[in-house]
Amino acid sequence: MPSPSRRTVAVAVSALLVVGLGVGGAVALAGRADRERDDAARAAAEAVVAAWTADDLSAAPVRPAGGGGGADEVAAAYAATVEGVGDLRPEVTLVDVVRPEGSEGTGATATATLRLSWAVGPGRTTETELPLTATGDDRETSGWTAEWSAGVVDPALAEGDALGLDRTPAVRGDVVDRKGEPLVEERPVVDVQVNPALVEDVDALVARLSAELGVDGASLAERIAAAPEGQAVEVITLRQAAWEEVRDRVRLPGVQTLAGTRPLAPTAAFARGLLGTVGEATAEVVEQSEGRVAAGDVAGLSGVQRQYDERLAGTAGTALVRVPGGALPVEEGADAPAGEPSVLVESAPVDGQDVQLSLDVDVQLAADAALAAAGASGALVVVDVESGDLLAVSSAPSTGADLALTGQYAPGSTFKVVTTQALLAAGLSPDETVDCPATATVDGRSYGNAEGGELGAVPFSLDFARSCNTAFVSLRDRLGPTSLAEAAAPLGLGGDWEVGVPLFTGDVPTTEGETDLASSMIGQGRVLASPAAMAVATSTVARGSWLAPRVVLDPAPAEAAAPPGPVADLAVVRDLMRLVVTDGTASALADVPGEPVVAKTGTAETGEPGPDGTLPTNAWTVAAQPGAGPGADGVAVAALVEGGRAGGAVAAPVVADLLTQLSGAEQG
Repeated sequence: MPSPSRRTVAVAVSALLVVGLGVGGAVALAGRADRERDDAARAAAEAVVAAWTADDLSAAPVRPAGGGGGADEVAAAYAATVEGVGDLRPEVTLVDVVRPEGSEGTGATATATLRLSWAVGPGRTTETELPLTATGDDRETSGWTAEWSAGVVDPALAEGDALGLDRTPAVRGDVVDRKGEPLVEERPVVDVQVNPALVEDVDALVARLSAELGVDGASLAERIAAAPEGQAVEVITLRQAAWEEVRDRVRLPGVQTLAGTRPLAPTAAFARGLLGTVGEATAEVVEQSEGRVAAGDVAGLSGVQRQYDERLAGTAGTALVRVPGGALPVEEGADAPAGEPSVLVESAPVDGQDVQLSLDVDVQLAADAALAAAGASGALVVVDVESGDLLAVSSAPSTGADLALTGQYAPGSTFKVVTTQALLAAGLSPDETVDCPATATVDGRSYGNAEGGELGAVPFSLDFARSCNTAFVSLRDRLGPTSLAEAAAPLGLGGDWEVGVPLFTGDVPTTEGETDLASSMIGQGRVLASPAAMAVATSTVARGSWLAPRVVLDPAPAEAAAPPGPVADLAVVRDLMRLVVTDGTASALADVPGEPVVAKTGTAETGEPGPDGTLPTNAWTVAAQPGAGPGADGVAVAALVEGGRAGGAVAAPVVADLLTQLSGAEQG
């Protein structure tokens, strides 16, 4: 039996062990509770960050600091705070959540540290504090609520303040010509408006303005009727010269004007399809800019102005500003809250860069005038033979599609330049006799000559000069399925060359069967080309070698791929093209001043048959003249007149007009 003293010690030790275990268990339980509170507070903060990132604080565990509402009130307050920055929102990151020691039970509190980054200028990153209070079970996420204030959005904000976003537009770059002179620059315009309060007879006024200015009368009448009191209605913006032409005829009660400037080309028609237009950014432009363009900005809307808008526009300066009291409603007539806006972060604008084109102003104006004189839709392209540069790109109507560069047309008999090159490679001699009957039949399909008639048994050179379709069709057995494509490629037709803007280089597919080959030989069937592509091909013939064409000089596009295969001797084709002028269908070019002109006319069937069963036709002429234009080696030209009855009768005079103008300009 142990002694009483030993038993007492054992009991005492046992008692101490029991007490120790109890204290340790209590400590462990308390630690677990604290961890649960920490986790719950952090989860609540994460829920606020997620809702903020989703731009919907109404679903967050949050309430206004000091009480007085819930998440809906916080969402409304935040919306008022950031209303002035549009769609801009900060990137919100949870840095940490700290719960002060000793905060336990129902009155538990915590503080979340948030990092906010604004993508404005060089960027603004701040850390703010988001208080959290346990308003329920502090060991459950739902028991914690964040206390929202303006300072959570930015530490610089006081209650009632707002954020604003100021933009300083950059100076827009110019679209310049080959000499570096601006093509598009600020030119005087007149905004024509109607003041409804001063109009005596709306119907009469609308009728007059519609007739004189070409505006939609019905739309103008509706806008006048719907205009708020005291607000003028925009009618049209005219160049100063255009306004002066109609000014005296539209000086009517209610008509008022406002002088200003707009970035404009030398004339309304000047290479419009290529240059494009500049104006207030449309919703589509804003959306596609991915934040670069804002509503109200001036931006390129079409053509080069839109394609190179990012380069031309530069970068707008931006500033994130604090607007004192900007989130508070101000009653009508009351003073705005005191205090000037202060800049939180800003960046200076970066001016845009110029885009240089190959256009020559004098040549473009001459091309526009020559095409306008034709009085029909079509296109006229001029290429500098020495450099390969496109000097003029004219489309009519100027407000429509860019027919000169992207139009896809059957080139008609102008393609016989290519066919002849293929036949020469196959052994044909220009002196060889080739019969030219009135019609020829291939697999049941009848082919005739554009002007009708027949030449009989004549040298091929005369068949070429008079553009005899039936003679060419009869030579189809000398060519294979790929012969035309192989002859076209060295001239650039169908190539993958790049000029910096959209351009259809042509399509000369491998032929499939007798009729497909026969049709392709005379530039019909599936053969397609743009006027620009035919002008480039003609410049290759005139030069005797391939040279990649250019439209955009700076920034230079990717290096153009050289056409496959070497360019064969083109001297014979040039001689034959001279016969077209002296003894053939391009006699309209015989008296053009300057060096001898070489040419080829074409008439291409297109569209659906008319009431008489005949197909409408497009008129073509391609030509080249040494010494014409600004370059030492002259120019190559392609003219297309839609609906023209014959190339020699309709398109050739357009080319003659152009070359005569260029000769006069050169002599002057």
